[in-house]
Amino acid sequence: MRLILLGPPGAGKGTQAQRLVKKYGIVQLSTGDMLRAAVAAGSPIGLRAKDIMARGELVPDDVVVAIVADRVDQPDARKGFILDGFPRTVPQAVALDRMLSAKGLKLDAVIELKVDATILHKRIATRVAEAAARGGALRPDDKPEILRTRIEAYREQTAPLVDYYRLQGALKAVDGMAPIAEVEGAIDGALAGLPKRAARKKTAPKPPVAKRKASAKVADKKPTRRRPARVSAARGSGRKEASRGRSTLRTTKSRGG
Repeated sequence: MRLILLGPPGAGKGTQAQRLVKKYGIVQLSTGDMLRAAVAAGSPIGLRAKDIMARGELVPDDVVVAIVADRVDQPDARKGFILDGFPRTVPQAVALDRMLSAKGLKLDAVIELKVDATILHKRIATRVAEAAARGGALRPDDKPEILRTRIEAYREQTAPLVDYYRLQGALKAVDGMAPIAEVEGAIDGALAGLPKRAARKKTAPKPPVAKRKASAKVADKKPTRRRPARVSAARGSGRKEASRGRSTLRTTKSRGG
């Protein structure tokens, strides 16, 4: 199962991603985590990303796609993955499609968690109030000004992905404002309706070259046809009668008959 979850900050993507990871035995791939892992590993693409980040520049799409390409090749991603934080733009989505196609892979679905921005702000405000009442720590995106900035960035950069994947027929829209249990059920229903991947056909191993040649020689030989016993016997009797006739004729002639 290869999935993308779309939705603005606070839509509940993290909650649903964790549940899907457990249900399908797949991995959640975060762009930030993959970048840090590539840098720590000292891979060629990781070193390139490190130099770019050291200069305070944004990591270009081709580098991010290369890092994602390396990550999906790892054993734990063979059963599938959920992409978190990528793609963010239509050009990144196009590059992702090309990369997966080159590997003979494709996305199974793109789940959009549809939310109302006004209600979303109220939801975050309620979460902040509840956390404050418990004395708990606030998340960075729980601050109203930061949330507003991130939602605006989503509208400008990431929202066009909805139309991109809808045109591909991969988009599955779910009401993200519903209770968590209902959102889970809607996502499960959308994924249950996906066509199953065709299993790879196993081909029987070819016999050794020597055996193939021997079989070809046998096939080239024309089979010999045996005459039926009755036909052979009849023909033998015919020959005997003809021989007797010729003998009688010679005897008659010798007698002057």
